[in-house]
Amino acid sequence: MFREAPSYTKSHWAKSDRKSPSRIHLLEHHLADVGACFEALAAQPTIRRRLAKAGDHDELDHVTAARLAVFAALHDIGKANVGFQTRIWRQEDLHGRPRPRWAGHTSDLVPVMMGDDRKTCSWFWDALGREDFANWDNCGGRSAFALFTAAVSHHGEPLDLHDSKNPHPAIWRSFGDLDPETTVRRVGKLVREWFPSAFSSQAPPLPSAPAFQHMFLGLCTLADWIGSDESFFEYRADPSNDYIQTARRQAAKAVRGIGLDIESQRAGIPPLAGFRHLFGIDSDPNPIQKLTLPETVPLDHSLVIIESETGSGKTEAALWRFAHMYDAGLVDGLYFALPTRAAASQIHQRVTRFASRLFPPEHGPAPVLAVPGYVRAGDFTGKHLPNYQTWWEDNPNSEAEKLRWASESAKRFLAAQVAVGTVDQAMMAALQVRHSHMRASCLARNLLVVDEVHASDPYMRVILRALIDAHLDVGGYALLMSATLGSVARDSWLRRTSEGANSPGVSLTQAISAPYPAISTQEQMLPSGDNGQQKEVRVETRPAMHSFSWVAEQALKAARSGARVLVIRNTVGHAVDTQRALEGVGSPADDRFLFSCRNVRTLHTGRFTAEDRRLLDKEVEKRLGKKRVGGGVVVVGTQTLEQSLDIDADLLITDLCPMDVLLQRIGRLHRHAGRNRPGSYETPTCVVLTPPDEDLSAFLTKKGNTNGLGGFVYPDLRVLEATRRLVVQHAAAGTPWRIPEMNRNLVERATHPDALRGLVEQMGEGWSVHANEVEGTDIADSLHARHVVVKRDLSFLDEGVRFADVEERIRTRLGEEAVEVELIEPQRSPFGAAAPIARVAVPRHMLPTTVPDEPVKPQPSERWFGFSVGDRSFRYDRLGLLRIES
Repeated sequence: MFREAPSYTKSHWAKSDRKSPSRIHLLEHHLADVGACFEALAAQPTIRRRLAKAGDHDELDHVTAARLAVFAALHDIGKANVGFQTRIWRQEDLHGRPRPRWAGHTSDLVPVMMGDDRKTCSWFWDALGREDFANWDNCGGRSAFALFTAAVSHHGEPLDLHDSKNPHPAIWRSFGDLDPETTVRRVGKLVREWFPSAFSSQAPPLPSAPAFQHMFLGLCTLADWIGSDESFFEYRADPSNDYIQTARRQAAKAVRGIGLDIESQRAGIPPLAGFRHLFGIDSDPNPIQKLTLPETVPLDHSLVIIESETGSGKTEAALWRFAHMYDAGLVDGLYFALPTRAAASQIHQRVTRFASRLFPPEHGPAPVLAVPGYVRAGDFTGKHLPNYQTWWEDNPNSEAEKLRWASESAKRFLAAQVAVGTVDQAMMAALQVRHSHMRASCLARNLLVVDEVHASDPYMRVILRALIDAHLDVGGYALLMSATLGSVARDSWLRRTSEGANSPGVSLTQAISAPYPAISTQEQMLPSGDNGQQKEVRVETRPAMHSFSWVAEQALKAARSGARVLVIRNTVGHAVDTQRALEGVGSPADDRFLFSCRNVRTLHTGRFTAEDRRLLDKEVEKRLGKKRVGGGVVVVGTQTLEQSLDIDADLLITDLCPMDVLLQRIGRLHRHAGRNRPGSYETPTCVVLTPPDEDLSAFLTKKGNTNGLGGFVYPDLRVLEATRRLVVQHAAAGTPWRIPEMNRNLVERATHPDALRGLVEQMGEGWSVHANEVEGTDIADSLHARHVVVKRDLSFLDEGVRFADVEERIRTRLGEEAVEVELIEPQRSPFGAAAPIARVAVPRHMLPTTVPDEPVKPQPSERWFGFSVGDRSFRYDRLGLLRIES
């Protein structure tokens, strides 16, 4: 069935009001808006340089820029079809029966583009300017056609030109008062008037590089997002021949308003301040921070790797280098990528303070917290409202609110001038997920900083490499940081190849002899010398991984003497069992030594809601941070404690883990200088928990609850065994670990391929089988990752450029493995948080295969509540989210 076209569709429309469909914005006006927005974006110096670089050019000439604006303006030409204009079209199913289908404007354009209907195709390309487009490149119009295809792919993924399921081309024929041909011809005429220089006969050919097409799609999509914002572009239903002037004025205002045009900011910024002022401290930069200065490492070195111990000021080093790069005009902004949400939240506060000192108050950005579920810009928090609106707690004026535009949608996070978020948000720019091209094009203008780069598994490394390669290939800049990066990984980053690919690599002897701390680029490796943080750590093993009472007793004994104790377990289950043991072995007088939040005893894991995690983070820093209060205390947790918080302990009790992770955990010991330590802990002490017989061979075949050893947390038992041996070796010799002097030696002897091969040769056949399984899994994960990254070496005319149907699996694998379960009735936090709990993130592995979409009904009780999802039951209380076994 057809719905009669409203009278206003005689002039084709592009946008309509959801509440009042008769209020529309004409198609030709929206095309002008987006073309003008692209023109304004391409006028920004850094964006223009990146776009030129993507096309293998030194600069982008004005004719090429105008031609790209033409394609951007044509992005929604598919809306001229009568199916879209009437909003519904009849289409027959396989049995010839009519079925309704909402008409679109992207895939519906394919029959016209590909010539499936010769009658329609003959007028469509002629109306737009076939001969002109064919002359814009030196390959018969192929590059022009690819760029046009990229433009109409603006809804988030490459258009599939080879899909046999496209709709019937009849939607491009006239219907009643609707005539697509008349509208397309008018648009073809208008784009010549809007961008006359694009049709100059004297111009270089369009770049043919596929990367240029991918970069263009990202900017075109961004232009469409901006040009669709009604707060900048009011709906106009009456045709106007000079509307382009209005569009250009509003586009300039919009691009400036949301912080993409920083010309006035650059003009108003004072001379670059010194280190002390930028970071609000009374000390000069340490050696590793000094190395970031341009006189040591030139700013035009596109890839920089900082290796330095935990707590040595790598964050400040990265920010100081960014300040110099911004001052030199090499980058417009910054994306700071962290491995966890908690780390991102903490660093966001530091970056916000830094930005307030670097930028003038009247022109400064509001750094975005790029973590899904949060709406935060600078010091202010927002809340999503219906109809894509956002409420801000400080009720800002319109100018300040527009600067927060990027914070209001996860898809726009990377459009922020300054953002701090999780690394997976950056990796979305390299993956086959919707709007990845927009993310990548936005990121291109900024310095990309990735912290804890060593923490990536093979799958993540391939994706991160694809992201950084794409970023560097268009002229971007990246800075990687790690306290424990292995030489093989460092070498592959600098050579920009896969680890071990077509290269003999670095021998174990060479790896151990490399300087540390150091800064590396593709041109040089510079040692920094001592950062003034040398410390000796007493490290020993205890075969008590499953003895929760022993761990609890030792922790309480230390706390009674005034020590701050961290107990870090590999899994949430072992952390909860340790917490319960703590509460059971002591006397009532020992309660004061147990970590609590708002007088409720608890622990620190990733199984708490965002509201409660904020409370827990603050309380942990209150007890173990720089401005600590109280005396001895025991804090139990998981990996959330090893890198997310600026905390300082006297005793660390930790499960066996890979050496690089162990050093990260040890970094929580004696982190803050000048502390008065309990007598027994003047030397920081680390106790490593191992299996009862200190033999990991049983874990080669053991399944189930292995506390992460050889399982889903730390699958490579070779690295764990090498780490255990090093701990035992030094403990037997009575030699303490000198940190960071020994970091390089320890990491390489536990992770270098030569060291692992030697260990396997000693351990026997079972370990050889395990090595093959680990390496096979790594290869499979790497191949899988290569399958899901954007193929930037393919043109938009190539069949392989289309996205595979893998977005949900990609997001799950990236760490977004939790499903947000909505509660019908918000519940009270076990810690009495001000905001009630409306949603709980449940790990996918704890859920049934099928998760209902509807909200669940909670079963509340005092200080806890329960709920069920399918056949699974859960409890949320002071210990976090727990599954109740039936």
